Amino acid sequence: MLGTLYGIGVGPGDPDLLTIKAVKALQKVHHLFAASSSKNDYSLALEIVREHVPPDTSIHLLDFPMTFDKTHLERAWHANCLTVVEKLEAGHDVAFVTLGDPMTFSTFIYLLRKVRSRLPQVPVVTIPGITAYQAAAACAQVPLAEAEETFTVISGAKGGEALGHVLPFSDNVVLMKTYKKFPQILEQIRAMGLEDRCCFVSRCGLEGQTVEKDFEKLSELNPHYLSLLILKRQGLDT
Repeated sequence: MLGTLYGIGVGPGDPDLLTIKAVKALQKVHHLFAASSSKNDYSLALEIVREHVPPDTSIHLLDFPMTFDKTHLERAWHANCLTVVEKLEAGHDVAFVTLGDPMTFSTFIYLLRKVRSRLPQVPVVTIPGITAYQAAAACAQVPLAEAEETFTVISGAKGGEALGHVLPFSDNVVLMKTYKKFPQILEQIRAMGLEDRCCFVSRCGLEGQTVEKDFEKLSELNPHYLSLLILKRQGLDT
């Protein structure tokens, strides 16, 4: 009998935002998996949940390289999949913890696809988590959408070009993964005349949290990995 694969969203960083359902799942699985960069063996997702993990739970860090190289990524996904599948085939329940929500820009999505390609009948339980943009909007007191407004969530990992495609059709835009291409994203925002309509949030709920609405100060920042921008076409105070 196959074990169950749990995908657990642990929220944006503040351990107090972990759901009760997530805690219950963490306390019953045999093996706990978390992603770490190939450059170190640290996992923020693991640190967020650590106090809720029983001492007899086996903890495994999976190497997820931060690269767009498809060949390198494929090798890593394959190796990580085999590690998880081995435990599932032994009948053990396993969990993979991920920042934010498992179905929103998450490494769990890729792991789930790989595991299902080898074990199509594997039982899967996905536990949603509070997303970074929900937490950021709350701490910045910036509404994501109201009345008949729309909002769109996009990735800025490759820059801000997508802004030009979505803003004509969306009242509010959340730009995630802004840290790598931050200067280019700021240039795009300036070119579109949206300097007074954006809010920057970094390390929401963690030490060093930053909320900045003064666009001119943003160029001085070296954003942390956990950073995003909220843009409101009608303005931040409307």
